Amino acid sequence: MSTEMNTDTTTPSHQWPRTTDPTPEKRGFSTGVWIALAIVAIALVAVVIFGIASRASAAHDLEKRTQASAIATVNVIHPSAAPLSPEISLPGNTQAYMDTPIYARTSGYLKHWYFDIGAHVRKGQLMAIIETPELDQQLQVAEADLKSTEANLELAKTTAARYINLLKTNSVSKQETDQATGDEAAKKAAVDAAMANVRRLQQLQSFERIYAPFDGIVTVRNTDVGALIDAGSGSAPKELFHLAAINKIRVYVPVPEAYAGDIRNGSKATLTLGSNSGQTFEGTIARNSNMIDSASRTLNVEVDVDNPKGLLLPGAYVFVHFKVPERIANLTIPSNTLLFRSEGLRVGVVRDGKVDLVPITITHDAGQMVEVAASDLKTTDQVILDPSDSLTAGEQVHVNQQQRAGE
Repeated sequence: MSTEMNTDTTTPSHQWPRTTDPTPEKRGFSTGVWIALAIVAIALVAVVIFGIASRASAAHDLEKRTQASAIATVNVIHPSAAPLSPEISLPGNTQAYMDTPIYARTSGYLKHWYFDIGAHVRKGQLMAIIETPELDQQLQVAEADLKSTEANLELAKTTAARYINLLKTNSVSKQETDQATGDEAAKKAAVDAAMANVRRLQQLQSFERIYAPFDGIVTVRNTDVGALIDAGSGSAPKELFHLAAINKIRVYVPVPEAYAGDIRNGSKATLTLGSNSGQTFEGTIARNSNMIDSASRTLNVEVDVDNPKGLLLPGAYVFVHFKVPERIANLTIPSNTLLFRSEGLRVGVVRDGKVDLVPITITHDAGQMVEVAASDLKTTDQVILDPSDSLTAGEQVHVNQQQRAGE
């Protein structure tokens, strides 16, 4: 009996049973994971939406603020019905009633002068003497020529008389007589010319002595002893003296067109000095130009002031006060509300939150306050204070503060 032997020596004596792994099962995310992912996605979407919304809100808010800051804020004032004082005060400069430069009429050298600046002179007083040696010699020659022509005339007269008598007896011809009488006429004309020349030189010689043309004060002396005096032939003459009459003073005042109708010749006016000295002077409206200057829209008015003590000096800055009729119906506004435009005077009035440029007519100017015609504004109007030069009609504005004119 044969015993079957296992010849496989590699087979271990103890062998684990061999198992076969099944096919791997596909595994997915659990429900919790999906919920977490959904929550994260929702959070991200919410953050994005919130960011977009906040940015849109900020942009809208910035736009609103920009628009709000672009709207100007203004202070306004209501016109007042209280009229100004029935008086206007206008600046003016004083002038001497007569103000004359004195020139030499003949050339030479100054021999002597008698009055310096500030001196009071009377009409006809001798102010200076000029030496004119050349003119004196010319006058002597002219006088000698006159004597010569007079002698020739006497001879011509005698000759003509003789020829006329001889013509009666036919001793001379008519032609010779005519020549003799013609020579007499020519000699007479020569005498007349010589006499005119002498008178001309005598007149020039009289200008050697310079006299005051009126009562006044010497304000300028531009010459001295020995100075060469040129009467102006071939060059501009130089004044020797300047004389001003200040017993009466003229003041020329440009009166605005609005008050032109209130100015009457012969009316009184009061002058005060610009130096605040407290002195007042009474004047009279002497005359006016009767014409409105198209450039300044003013009437040129002359006020004359008696100045016997010389307290008013020529060239002084003064204020002239005129009385004008009181206009109760007019309204009063500050002068810092006015807008000067090429089309005329305007004020800015706020109506329904927008600017309206209203044309006005000034009837009384008192400096800081002006009166305007009542037809231009109402007491309820909101007039803009210190308006900008760039202010335009229709511009939207905010009203910051309101007050009544004169408060």
